[in-house]
Amino acid sequence: MAAPSEKLAESLEILRDLQKKGTVAIRSADLPRVHRERLVKGGFLQEVMKGWYIPARPDEPAGESTAWYASFWNFCAAYLQERFDAAWCLSPEQSLLLHTGNQTVPRQLLARTPKGGNKVTTLPHDTSLLDVRAAMPENKDIVEIDGLRLYALPAALVACAPAFYRQYPTEARAALAMVKDASDLLRPLLDGGHSTIAGRLAGALRNIGRERMAEDIVKTMRAAGYTIRVEDPFETAGITLLSPRELSPYVNRLRLMWEAMRRPVIEHFPAAPGLPKRSQDYLAEVEEIYVTDAYHSLSIEGYRVDADLIERVRSGNWNPDGDNGDRAHRDALAARGYWQAYRAVRDSLERVLRGENAGTVADQDHGASYREMFAPSVTAGLVRAAELAGYRNDQVYIPRSMHVPPRREAVRDMMPAFFELLAGEDEPSARVVLGHFVFVYIHPYMDGNGRMGRFLMNLMLASGGYPWTVIPIEQRDAYMAALEEASVGQNIEPFAEFLAGLVEMGLRGQATAERPG
Repeated sequence: MAAPSEKLAESLEILRDLQKKGTVAIRSADLPRVHRERLVKGGFLQEVMKGWYIPARPDEPAGESTAWYASFWNFCAAYLQERFDAAWCLSPEQSLLLHTGNQTVPRQLLARTPKGGNKVTTLPHDTSLLDVRAAMPENKDIVEIDGLRLYALPAALVACAPAFYRQYPTEARAALAMVKDASDLLRPLLDGGHSTIAGRLAGALRNIGRERMAEDIVKTMRAAGYTIRVEDPFETAGITLLSPRELSPYVNRLRLMWEAMRRPVIEHFPAAPGLPKRSQDYLAEVEEIYVTDAYHSLSIEGYRVDADLIERVRSGNWNPDGDNGDRAHRDALAARGYWQAYRAVRDSLERVLRGENAGTVADQDHGASYREMFAPSVTAGLVRAAELAGYRNDQVYIPRSMHVPPRREAVRDMMPAFFELLAGEDEPSARVVLGHFVFVYIHPYMDGNGRMGRFLMNLMLASGGYPWTVIPIEQRDAYMAALEEASVGQNIEPFAEFLAGLVEMGLRGQATAERPG
């Protein structure tokens, strides 16, 4: 008789074979009952609804949402295909979000299908799927991306509701910027006789500086006998920072997001003191706070470290292969990596305090800091050396977050644009808040993004003369909630207020220390 571990290994091999085929939504029919039950009991499969499962990790706590958010889009694609064959597509609004790279998991996903029953299907973690009985666009106006059937971009812009421009202005502008020629929009406009929509699109195109395309739409529709009234559907003034030569919707969204968020940040953040007169005093203060910083930053990421371990690692008196098991081994390696990364950041800090452009310094130096952070883990064989070669080569998911970071291909476009924005930003507070937020929003690495983001934040703080600031582990929930609101809700104010409160405490402490006896 096979041992329980051998039986589980047999079931895991079957699951692995399914995953090799790209199967994420697993139906009861895909696995024999004995294997399915064994995998569910072992925590390797998670039930979504009766007869449908997704792969999971047995070490995830009960109620953890990460497996579901990571599987959401693939699961919905497979589930809709199983129910409706090819007779379905997502709503035009959701199509536009996905076309522009916004893969945030929605609370309710809306699918159009002539086979629908206007039925809500409840899904895990307060999400749901609504299949609406409605006509679909013609086949030529449907595109398939990663198994999801979407409205093609021009058809989606024509079909989307006016409220989309108010609710998702960044994505709406990014989608409009993807249109290469007015003829792409004119065909569906003329085929449907959509004079009101033509006026709305012309006004929207003018809002982003595409005057010629807007004029082509107006003139062509009028020549076809339609009366056109041009109306701007956006609530905010026109934005002309989008280059007509920029093809990446991710980069356009990034530029638009930065422009929309910088003003609220400036309004909520204390004024920058300016570069310190004595950089050595500033560096000494940073050195003094290192142990506290390392403890809190590593603890936020779930490592178990204390001041004694951090000091021993800093002095070189450490034993990552001690007798406390794998967990202690990983914690010690993380602490050592943090110390090595800190030393690299300290070199960057000296350059910034000399007056060099902080965004340029971060661009040039962040790769070295990242390599130092994981060098001990490479030496120990826990991380492959190839993973230090550059940005991630796979999709990554953030625990418990509905925000899905951009695809790996997009990272290569977004990171240069991010550092260009950082280097060109003249307001220190915007460099601080948006520097940290956008870095972790992109999530350019498979691991270490939070630590790197906090190092980057402090480098930007130094560029404005703000004190080095520690985000306390006790405020982790508020910190993560503020980042989630910025990522998913596109509302940067809670994050700006959160960081501003910590920085103001540091400024008050600075003023007290400088006050004569």
